Amino acid sequence: MSERTPRRVRAGQAPGRAGDSPAARGTARAGATMAALALVALLAGFVWWTVTTDPSAEWVSPLGALAAWVLFLPAALMARRMPARHAAAVVLLGSVLLGTAAISAPPATSNDSARYAWDGIVQKAGMSPYRYVPADEALRQLRPEWLFQDAGPDGTCHTNPFSSGTETTTNIPGGGTLCTGINRPSVPTVYPAVAELYFLAVRLLPGAEVGFIAFQLVGLLLSLAVTVLLLTFLRRTGRPAHQAVWWAWSPLVAFEAINGAHVDTLGAALALAAALLLVGQRTLGSGIAFGAAVATKLIPAISAPALLYRQPVRFVAAAAATFALAYVPYVLASGWTVLGYLPTYLKSEGYDGQDSPRFTLLKLVLPASWAMPAALVLLLSLAVYVWRTTNAARPWDGQVFMVGGTLLLVSPSYPWYALLLLPFVVLSRRYEFTAIAPVLAMMYFTGAEPYGQLVARLGLGVAAALIVVAAVMRRRPSPGSGRTSTPV
Repeated sequence: MSERTPRRVRAGQAPGRAGDSPAARGTARAGATMAALALVALLAGFVWWTVTTDPSAEWVSPLGALAAWVLFLPAALMARRMPARHAAAVVLLGSVLLGTAAISAPPATSNDSARYAWDGIVQKAGMSPYRYVPADEALRQLRPEWLFQDAGPDGTCHTNPFSSGTETTTNIPGGGTLCTGINRPSVPTVYPAVAELYFLAVRLLPGAEVGFIAFQLVGLLLSLAVTVLLLTFLRRTGRPAHQAVWWAWSPLVAFEAINGAHVDTLGAALALAAALLLVGQRTLGSGIAFGAAVATKLIPAISAPALLYRQPVRFVAAAAATFALAYVPYVLASGWTVLGYLPTYLKSEGYDGQDSPRFTLLKLVLPASWAMPAALVLLLSLAVYVWRTTNAARPWDGQVFMVGGTLLLVSPSYPWYALLLLPFVVLSRRYEFTAIAPVLAMMYFTGAEPYGQLVARLGLGVAAALIVVAAVMRRRPSPGSGRTSTPV
């Protein structure tokens, strides 16, 4: 009596493993989809709780942000098991769910969008935003109640009327005190020309009484546009759609791109478009998109070294021309006041390397006065390396290192600066760089607290170590291949 021939085992399948039938695998994937959506729903709940809780409870924002990030990681990992045919729809559904929670209340952690709204209102009235400061009495007739209120008889703002933060200024001709939701109401705007055009576009239709929701809704639309752009690229290149969750479901996007309505979202979208257009050999269009990105927030300029591999002269010329043309109407209206508050802003934010949280990691090993020069040398070296080693088919590999390295070295305590990083994280699959975003958030919340410096050093150190370990792991020989992974 002959022995029965053992059944053939597929590669990568353990012999005798249960649950290998198509029906069982389909059930497991459907369960993974439901689990991922459940985690996103819970994540949306934490976003809603964080933005709707009384802003005077200062512990809410850091706790809510940490809880959101803790939930985000398993949600992103669970998304990997979703059925491929439904993944894009689930990614979009989760993004809409988080966005809906994020716009359920005014900005919870930043009042930057108050300045956006004011600059838009001023331009809608036919005036240059660079000419007058918000506290200037010449603009009194333009002030909506949701942005400005007069102080009480004793010159103080007792009611704290603005949920995103109330600022007072006494620099008013004729005396008096003004209460406003705009930060730095006694200085000119700091935003570049394309940002100002964006502020005007958002405020063209709504009346002056429409508050923060206008920019929050546009922030939601921009975040969804980036998600669709990423999903489209992933589909065309045969990559799984679930990878887009590192942008679409990110707490950073919910809190900063949508609830905070930061203009950095527009800069990130334009920088992403520039990279994709360049890979598609559309150098002129790429340069235009990149110039517009830099004229939105300046920060996207740090991603340039990875884009100078194809017709760099044409690219730079298109970017420079776009940047300059955006400024033409403002220069004609205001002259060189278009520089606004930028020169003073850089010094006030501690970019001179002295007593500030900037250059945190470098200050661990260098005197404070050496930190900024050392950062410049390191960033220049990184830029040259990225420029010389860029893969023409994958410029985002260099961009994620350039942007991530800049955030680590300069250590700005503004989490929304990391919005520029996330699309390149998705494209490069260097997910470890996502760790920078929650660290910047915690730095922002702790600020000048006694333990703020400890949070910055520990958080940035852990993020840097994670990135280094991931880079080393990628260079290890692949099992059975006899070769190493291709380094960036």
